[in-house]
Amino acid sequence: MSGTQVDPNGGERDSRRKKILFRCWHRGMKEMDLLLGGFADAEIDNLSDEELRELEHLLTAYDQDLYAWMTGRTPLPPEWDGPLYRRIIVYHEAAGPAGFVK
Repeated sequence: MSGTQVDPNGGERDSRRKKILFRCWHRGMKEMDLLLGGFADAEIDNLSDEELRELEHLLTAYDQDLYAWMTGRTPLPPEWDGPLYRRIIVYHEAAGPAGFVK
């Protein structure tokens, strides 16, 4: 066994995606683990390089800030807004998790 994770589509997941996935599930705040990790589990293999860069940027935000933005408790600063952030929100709104303000 090579140690490389195989994605559901039969391809190998590169190390960048594996690192991002790990970081999404190990945030330090369980709510953010679920929000980012759940999205990443479902979508990591479909993300473009630009989307991966945006996700890596989101991972630099403080959990408390990101959670407040994602739940609508505080406004999202423009410098954090981007297509992938909006995609994450839409993904979770469609799933209907608790905590989202519509």
